[in-house]
Amino acid sequence: MNATRILPDLQCSLLCEEVRQEVNGNLFIIGVVNVLRVPQIPIVAGRICIFNRWAAGIGQFNENVRLVAPDQTTVISKGEMKFELRDPAMSATNVMFFGNVKFETAGTYYIEVLVDDVMKLRYPVPVIHTPMPNQPAAESAQS
Repeated sequence: MNATRILPDLQCSLLCEEVRQEVNGNLFIIGVVNVLRVPQIPIVAGRICIFNRWAAGIGQFNENVRLVAPDQTTVISKGEMKFELRDPAMSATNVMFFGNVKFETAGTYYIEVLVDDVMKLRYPVPVIHTPMPNQPAAESAQS
C-alpha cells in the first residue's frame, strides 16, 4: 500500500531580517532574530521574514504563519502559502515576508507555524524597549 498523504515535519523555522537566493539557487539567511531590541514603543518593522523548511511528507499542504501579540490572542500579522511534497525524501522551503508590522507594546510575541490547521511550532519573540544612548528612558506614566 502506497501512502497518498503524509503530513510533513517542520525541519526548521527562523525569524530573520532577509532571505536571498544565490545564482546557484541556494538560499542564504541574513540576520537571524532571537530578540527584537527597539529604541521606542510603539514601533513599525518595515519587513520581517519567516523561513520554514518542510520535509518527510507527501501531498499538497497549506502553511499558515501567524505573529501573535503578548496577549496571546491578537494576531498582528499572518500569511498563508500552499506547497507540495511528492516524495518523503523531498523538502520544501517557504519564506514569508511580513511588511510594516506594528509592535504596540514591549513583551513576548509568538510565531505560530501551522500546516493544514495543525500547529507544528510556536516560539517566543521577545520585544524589548532599549533606549538609544543619551536618550532618556520613557516614563511609566504619561501626562
